[in-house]
Amino acid sequence: MGEADEELQTKLISTYFRLPDENDLLPPVVCFYAEGVKLVVEESPIIDSLRSLESKGVRLILCNTCLNHYGLAEKVAVGIVGGMTDMIDAQYKARKVITI
Repeated sequence: MGEADEELQTKLISTYFRLPDENDLLPPVVCFYAEGVKLVVEESPIIDSLRSLESKGVRLILCNTCLNHYGLAEKVAVGIVGGMTDMIDAQYKARKVITI
């Protein structure tokens, strides 16, 4: 969510994933890479929103390399662990790509 202090980033990302879920404006795929993989673990402040999105059919693709880099591979709570090829494929097939 750009550059901001952690409290503001958490507030913004929580709202970003909660609103589409509440309003059924569901993206087909969300890719998590770099520090974004920290959002898919049990301790994540948005894990309930991500679980809800996944239960509604949103594919959550997680970067395996990034999970390993941050030592989070064993802590994944939601999503499908994939690689860069999976993310490129999802972005290529998308009508629109939003990067946050």
